[in-house]
Amino acid sequence: MSEMAVQTVTCPEAAAGQRLDVFITAQEPDLSRAHVQKLCAAGQVTVDGQTRKASWKLSAGEQVAYRLPAPAPLEVAAEKLPLDILYEDADIIVVNKARGMVVHPAAGVTHGTLVNALLYHCHDLSGINGVIRPGIVHRLDKDTSGVMVCAKNDRAHLDLAEQIRTKAAHRIYDAIVYGNIVEENGIIRGDIGRHPTDRQRMAIVREHGKPAVTHFHVLERFGSYTHVECQLETGRTHQIRVHMTSIGHPLVNDPKYGPKKQPFAIRGQALHSRTLTLTHPTTREEMTFTAPLPEDMARILRGLRDQRRKTQA
Repeated sequence: MSEMAVQTVTCPEAAAGQRLDVFITAQEPDLSRAHVQKLCAAGQVTVDGQTRKASWKLSAGEQVAYRLPAPAPLEVAAEKLPLDILYEDADIIVVNKARGMVVHPAAGVTHGTLVNALLYHCHDLSGINGVIRPGIVHRLDKDTSGVMVCAKNDRAHLDLAEQIRTKAAHRIYDAIVYGNIVEENGIIRGDIGRHPTDRQRMAIVREHGKPAVTHFHVLERFGSYTHVECQLETGRTHQIRVHMTSIGHPLVNDPKYGPKKQPFAIRGQALHSRTLTLTHPTTREEMTFTAPLPEDMARILRGLRDQRRKTQA
């Protein structure tokens, strides 16, 4: 099996006394603790050059080295799936991703993804991200709908990725959250990383997180709910969901961060990528793409407006 280069990390003072598997999991958020334990058992992890068990308690200054096996390549099949195309030319394709559609294949999900659909529709996607994620420059969560841009060649891919990295590309989201947000506008700052005990969730963390900034603006208030517009400075996993939860206003129907009892018939969190503004990688023209609010979120807002009218009558 081919392998990635060995990763080496020095244990800081703050992590002294931490279990080896816990420490590595904090360095590699995409790895589960169980996976790290298997790497330790297979002798793929050393501390100061000596193989150690997952339960080894680290001391400050120790050198932790681990080798991550490269993932086995997946065969990704083209599939004739519904695809809402907002714009397409020789360099880019912009789509309105449906709620419930996974962006790219992963463990346990090999069919029905946006990549499967793109491979059927396009024959010239960027190969920078390999066979698993061809053309994918950025992503949306499975149950987040809205605008996404994909690259049809490597030059366009590199240009778009740089725009996203440098914040030259702008993304605006619609969200419906619990509670009444008092402020008209606000900025939420908080480093985001893997939750320390629940590896399926993200959280604002003090250590090993990545900087994240979300701007929000209130569009409508409904007493127990608020319709907000969110603009991202950064693009961390679950960023809007984590940041809104951190100020006491989780997204409606969010299965990971909201209340267990969900009041509306909607699949997943009430979050929609409404607008994406970018510079075309070839023409250098500034372009803005907008995806209309999906019917399930529009239905929630209509119901809330009806309730507000009845209350005010």
